[in-house]
Amino acid sequence: MPARALKVRLLSAKAVPPGRIVRGAGPAIVHGAGPGLPSGPGLHNGPMRISARADYAVRAALELAVRRGDGPAAPVTAEAVAAEQGIPHKFLEGILGDLRRAGLVTSRRGGGGGYTLAREASAITVADVIRAVDGPIVSVRGERPTGLTYTGSAEPLLPLWIALRANVRRILEGVTLADIASGELPEEVRGLAADPAAWENP
Repeated sequence: MPARALKVRLLSAKAVPPGRIVRGAGPAIVHGAGPGLPSGPGLHNGPMRISARADYAVRAALELAVRRGDGPAAPVTAEAVAAEQGIPHKFLEGILGDLRRAGLVTSRRGGGGGYTLAREASAITVADVIRAVDGPIVSVRGERPTGLTYTGSAEPLLPLWIALRANVRRILEGVTLADIASGELPEEVRGLAADPAAWENP
């Protein structure tokens, strides 16, 4: 998966006039502006995705949670986290910086320095980590669903996107780093994952 953020998003099938540049969570894409440029129906209707950045951030925070254990832990270097989780070191430094600015981790320089969780692992959710590095968890065309307006036959789309966001938030806000570190995911999550259909790729 590419290192650039591929935010969890829904992109509508609204027609885009030729030559118009569409900007959102990903790079600008021009429709109908010349040969060789991406075009065609359904181009923007990609699958929901967790970005490489978000995946790395959750794994890095989890590594800090595991090393913290039941009490205060010595700072862990970015190099150690990168090696343990197989994350590119330079990429990880940027992610840890985002987590620090969001108040999820603290850092200490010098000998014996490194990173630690800023609070208990049970007080940090997966949603907290993803928002710290990627912003809103669910967006439509790069916007929060609450900022959208639909008219006519598309009007029922808005509550659908809001309901989708509510479902994603309920899962990600309901799972903490401590849950993952202990291997004890919430019952709702385990129930969803236990359904064989959840593992199918339509």
